[in-house]
Amino acid sequence: MQAVSEWYAEVVERAGLAEHSPIRGCMTIKPYGWALWENIQRPLDEAFKATGHTNAYFPLFIPLSFLAREAAHVEGFAQECAVVTHYRIKTDPVTKSVAPDPEAELEEPLVVRPTSETIIWNTFKNWIRSYRDLPLLINQWANVVRWEKRPRLFLRTTEFLWQEGHTAHATAEEALAEARRMLDLYADFIQNYLAIPVVKGRKTPHERFAGAVETFTVETLLIDGKALQAGTSHFLGQNFAKAFEVRFLNAKNELEYVWATSWGVSTRLIGAVILSHGDEKGLILPPRIAPIQGVIVPIWRNEAEEKQVVEAAYRLADSLKKAGFRLHVDADPQHRPGWKFNEWEMKGVPLRLVLGPREVAEGTVEVAWRHTGEKRTLSLEAAIEAFPKWLETIQTELFQRAYQRIKASTFTVDSYDEMRTILEEKGGFILAHWDGNTETEIAIKEETGATIRCIPLEGSQEPGRCIYTGRPSVQRVLFARAY
Repeated sequence: MQAVSEWYAEVVERAGLAEHSPIRGCMTIKPYGWALWENIQRPLDEAFKATGHTNAYFPLFIPLSFLAREAAHVEGFAQECAVVTHYRIKTDPVTKSVAPDPEAELEEPLVVRPTSETIIWNTFKNWIRSYRDLPLLINQWANVVRWEKRPRLFLRTTEFLWQEGHTAHATAEEALAEARRMLDLYADFIQNYLAIPVVKGRKTPHERFAGAVETFTVETLLIDGKALQAGTSHFLGQNFAKAFEVRFLNAKNELEYVWATSWGVSTRLIGAVILSHGDEKGLILPPRIAPIQGVIVPIWRNEAEEKQVVEAAYRLADSLKKAGFRLHVDADPQHRPGWKFNEWEMKGVPLRLVLGPREVAEGTVEVAWRHTGEKRTLSLEAAIEAFPKWLETIQTELFQRAYQRIKASTFTVDSYDEMRTILEEKGGFILAHWDGNTETEIAIKEETGATIRCIPLEGSQEPGRCIYTGRPSVQRVLFARAY
């Protein structure tokens, strides 16, 4: 049986999503992969704007001294930063080799953006003067660089694409509410568009974002039994405001430091889609984000039939496109129908519609569902009318299928030995008691490879005993091995 890691790499390549670049850890996103990212990006951007956020853009390069202003922040990213020290290269006239020009060393090294809190808060001090400037709700679509030792396309790459929200508020309560609101927005989007169930929770102090007071997360479980952090939202308190002297005059004409949040999701979501819904044939894409929702394959044996069925295929495509759906006609004469079927199954297109001379004569079309393999022949009128309902049904069924998979792979355990056995034999989510100590958390990770993915926000408090130390615990937390 093919290992999941091998299957995943093959799907990403054969489906035309991305490929490795000459720079280790970086990727080239191909047109089909980019179209998928656009269909994730677009509704998210609309949701941000609907909640009052506006887009801006901030520099790629960050002065090294900026990171040093927030101690926890620089410590958290120190091992991942790419640093620019020179602004020119020099060519050796004999060997023709190139190297940084020693006479072109920068006065201060520049960090290639691993995240933008520091550069943005240095800017916010120019934008915020009084309580009338608050709240300030900004989002940025950008690339970031975090040096990755074990890269995997989409899931972990040195350079990746994301959005990062950065907001400033007059009170801690407003900022905390914003962090929770964006967490809920992420959860709704991931479940309703990507058809991926998530668990909302908060990170332990050990797992928090560097420089945050509180980190909230949405976690999911993939088909190989490993967890994935799908998005995070951070309550930053006043840490960055104090580091960059961002203060405002309140209604009483008193100076106060502002309160902050940041939050983001990335191209990692594409990896989550692949590993939540895919099968041995390749991708299975939820219709709401699929670049192509239906592919029409005309089949013919001679030139006369070709003209007839291809024209019928384009008429069908036009009628569905006018209704707002994304259709593609594969009339390429270089490939046989069987090859096309396999190709579009690999690409995860939700519906395949086939037209041959008989279907054209009878006014019918053969429809195949990617996620179930079901095939049916219906009248063209019935197919056009049912098309939107089919897409919504597929969307719902993919979510329910993923939900049942995750439910079956979520275990409540009260024994450390049982936890270790499950991790070795099955993987999955494990709900278990933890004593709240970082030392215990680190010991469990070192011995099992499992981390505390989150402290769930939903569910009842259930006192118990830590599975590792036996000390009192106020509630169960979610453990898993993760990407």
